[in-house]
Amino acid sequence: MTNWDGLRQAAIDAMKHAYVPYSGFPVGAAGLAEDGQIYSGCNVENAGYGVTLCAECGMISDLVKSGGGKLVAFLCVNGDEDLTSPCGRCRQLLWEHGTSTTKIQLPEGIISLPELLPYGFGLDDLNKVERKIGD
Repeated sequence: MTNWDGLRQAAIDAMKHAYVPYSGFPVGAAGLAEDGQIYSGCNVENAGYGVTLCAECGMISDLVKSGGGKLVAFLCVNGDEDLTSPCGRCRQLLWEHGTSTTKIQLPEGIISLPELLPYGFGLDDLNKVERKIGD
């Protein structure tokens, strides 16, 4: 059973460390992995906007470096501590580090990862084609 309140508090705690001098829109993200650990991250902006790191990126980095496995639950919050939706780029990150049963809490309620990103593209799609490197 997912402790959504604990996950949300982890996202709020991370959001409070966001570096957002340009947008003024802090975001915190938290995910619960198969290993039972909560991983979190905050957004970190950069003057070269294209290299800004979303909160979800930081959370996924925390998950991967710790070997936590796949996500089973995820949410993110804004600076008002309200639930917010992950951007398109971050939906792809979640797809690659979640499963078809990963639950996502949005302002509208809890949905599955495939509902968040229908027709997601991942490693299984890449493995459908024989890769010829160096041709």
